Amino acid sequence: MTESALPQAPTPFRVADGRLTWTGGGETIAIEPWGPDSVRVRCSMGQIADTDWALLPAANDPEALRIDVDGDVATLVNGGLHVVARASSGKDWQAGGLRHDCRLAFYDADGRLLLQEVVADGAAKPDPRRYRALPGGVYRTTLSLAAADEHLAGLGVYQQLSTDLKGSTFELAQRNCQASVPFVTSTAGYGFLWHDPSIGRATFGANRTEWESNATRQIDYWVTAGATPADVARHYADATGHVPMMPELGLGYWQCKLRYSSQEELLEVAREHRRRGLPLDVIVADFFHWPHMGDFRFEEEFWPDPQGMVDELRELGVELMVSVWPQVALDSANFAEMDRRNLLVATNRGIDVQMWFGGPSRFVDTTNPQAREFLWEQCREGYARYGIRLFWLDEAEPEFGKQDWDAWRFHAGQGDEVANLYPQHFSRAFYDGQRADGVEDVVNLVRCAWAGSQRYGALMWSGDIGSSFDSLRRQLTAGVHVGAAGIPWFTTDIGGFWGARTDDPAFHELLVRWFQAATFMPVMRMHGTRLPETTPIAADGTPRQPSGAPNEVWSFGPEVYGILERYLHLREALRDYTRELMRQAHTDGQPVMRGLFHEFPGDERCWGDLDEYLYGPDLLVAPVVVAGATSRSVYLPAGARWTELHSGVVHDGGADVVVDAPLHVIPVFARDGRLAHLVGQL
Repeated sequence: MTESALPQAPTPFRVADGRLTWTGGGETIAIEPWGPDSVRVRCSMGQIADTDWALLPAANDPEALRIDVDGDVATLVNGGLHVVARASSGKDWQAGGLRHDCRLAFYDADGRLLLQEVVADGAAKPDPRRYRALPGGVYRTTLSLAAADEHLAGLGVYQQLSTDLKGSTFELAQRNCQASVPFVTSTAGYGFLWHDPSIGRATFGANRTEWESNATRQIDYWVTAGATPADVARHYADATGHVPMMPELGLGYWQCKLRYSSQEELLEVAREHRRRGLPLDVIVADFFHWPHMGDFRFEEEFWPDPQGMVDELRELGVELMVSVWPQVALDSANFAEMDRRNLLVATNRGIDVQMWFGGPSRFVDTTNPQAREFLWEQCREGYARYGIRLFWLDEAEPEFGKQDWDAWRFHAGQGDEVANLYPQHFSRAFYDGQRADGVEDVVNLVRCAWAGSQRYGALMWSGDIGSSFDSLRRQLTAGVHVGAAGIPWFTTDIGGFWGARTDDPAFHELLVRWFQAATFMPVMRMHGTRLPETTPIAADGTPRQPSGAPNEVWSFGPEVYGILERYLHLREALRDYTRELMRQAHTDGQPVMRGLFHEFPGDERCWGDLDEYLYGPDLLVAPVVVAGATSRSVYLPAGARWTELHSGVVHDGGADVVVDAPLHVIPVFARDGRLAHLVGQL
């Protein structure tokens, strides 16, 4: 590293320990290298805080760093990313005093502008960083960036259709069916992480981009330069953590429904899979298998022998996943101790109850290290001691009865300030506990995620979505965006969660089309609440939570079964390819489910509103997302030749083609002659 000596003339910049700092008007800006071709920027009206919300300690190359200061202009170069800070001080004639200003611009190694803060504009005086003081020493902040001619992807799961975020605004908050992961990748050649877990908003307008925080102590963001989305993804994984290697059980088929109401019902489903010769890797015991929320154990009447259940499943070659909710009911055996030890989220005003589903409850405060340890201790005793090593971390937003985040108080801070951190720490509680207990290949299903969740083995699913073709279409976009946001593991409820009847022919068509698409998603998982429901009754006559109608592949009639069975075996045929995609995610940070733009960033059409995606680099998947359709149009990117797996027909890229898609066929295309053994299997 070389740091130029400060010039003799006065300068508002300081250089020390590889960090460039500007001060003026009560504000401090700190810029420092943070991984290859990357920098971290922090701006504060007080002290710069060394928060580690998502970013890992920087692994920097001293030889790649250069900092030069020349009066009111400073340049920090870290490999392929150049940051230019332009300062000014002068008389503010309207305010009657001095005005100090510093604006940042980011360039690649060739001097091409990637992004910049809004520029000074005469008397209008647009401010790139705005701070509004709030009680408690926090600020409502806004970072304003100049508009760029770009396409954007990432930001997590939002129920939308567009694969381009440009022109839209998004709430930065966690909800059921919405996961805010504030990282985007741009066609301008950069990635941007808003390193702040506060509630806020991101707006990608035609005139400017703005990142807003409701309550924070500093503006904090990370920028990386990358010639392609793959380069950006690699840098981001290095900065925030790589997903573990997916274990073998994650490559096949997972079976679930809302809900198996007893041990015997669940076991019989696994046995039937084996009797029929059907692949099955994981089966799931969903919620309310417990006596009370927060007991974190099986209810003995309905689940009398957990060890015997796990042992029999393992003999069948099947692993058990168990649902864990972070709510603790007021009548739970654990409530009094957790309340006394401040291990629960607290309520700032009103009655201290945060959720009413299944009775009044409060949430485990996963931002508290002691609460995470206590939660794992209970789950070790209730589940892990039987050999259970897969957990379904539901309600991970957390899903307060009312999403008024400023009403809640966490160990890490007030809700408005830190609430988005919750799902990351929910995954961390299990990851840390399982790793300490010797589990190497951690993977847990979670309904929400934030930046860095991937390093804790988080398999993100898209929440309690509806059972409709429109919903299926939105999940394709969700999978692409969450992958671009650095969460490579993604799944959906096959068939959707809400509102479907097992005996409805219209749902049968939807289920088939969804099942086909899920065959080419990171994890293939059946779930949903099917109607009509039944209510289990305990021996004492008291009811339990309802159990949905059958939701197994043989539950929908022989025609549907014949198609679903075929795709179960196709998923097995993809196992070697899927394993390689998981290796790429683990070692190189690459998404498993990719937008076409990830492999073909120079093809403008690949950034459009396409209802198709790539499963890894070599398979283009074009699900049927319209009821009754038996053909569809597919855009095939330029720069490759594409073999239709159903027919074997080869198409040149750079064109739209119309292909047949009868009910038993999903259009899938292999790139440049690869995966030839799959031709004819659809």
